[in-house]
Amino acid sequence: MPDREERFRVMLDMVEACVGPAPRVLDLACGTGSITDRLLRRFPDAVSTGVDLDPALLAIARGTFAGDGRVTFVTADLKDPHWVEALPYDSYDAVLTATALHWLHSGPLTALYGQVAGLVRDGGVFMNADHMIDPATPRINAAERAQRHRRMDRAKAQGTLDWADWWELAAADPVLAEPTARRYEIYGEHADGDMPSAAWHADTLRAAGLAEARPVWASPSDTLLLALK
Repeated sequence: MPDREERFRVMLDMVEACVGPAPRVLDLACGTGSITDRLLRRFPDAVSTGVDLDPALLAIARGTFAGDGRVTFVTADLKDPHWVEALPYDSYDAVLTATALHWLHSGPLTALYGQVAGLVRDGGVFMNADHMIDPATPRINAAERAQRHRRMDRAKAQGTLDWADWWELAAADPVLAEPTARRYEIYGEHADGDMPSAAWHADTLRAAGLAEARPVWASPSDTLLLALK
């Protein structure tokens, strides 16, 4: 994924700027724990709660952070209105997510943002780094997508695993085979949600109760949007 480390760097820069170097963080739709990994390497006094529904990715995350008392993982469906009840804390300094919420359509995402607004403490932050497509620029969008896919095709030709290849290996792994099978029962094949614009995300977060919201980093395809409570 292009610019992946840069978006994480800016995300953690803004965590430090807004809430300091020892935050309580909710890693939302945490996957394998990519945000939590970078968070704890940069801020050793931070604590993280990772929440996800994917059994295979959570198996990797739990194995990666086994024995680390700073990290807790919760299995929950973000479309379930009661998912917040499974969390170990009532509020967080920062709620962080990356390349995950585009799985949700705008209706469930609006509802989720309302719940996120209730979890972020006063003065805390929410950040989402994800695909955010501006419908006002269709030719720019098409050119960027074509260029990105050309790069992806070249990378695959050079041996980089794509989405389908990675999951094929997971399904054959003796540890991950069973959780991967359960994962496909839950999700099926990969499907994208609506991927609305950065302006939509900012407006929706402000309507949910966040005081300020704007992009703090962007690439040609993705945006890191920060909202402050």
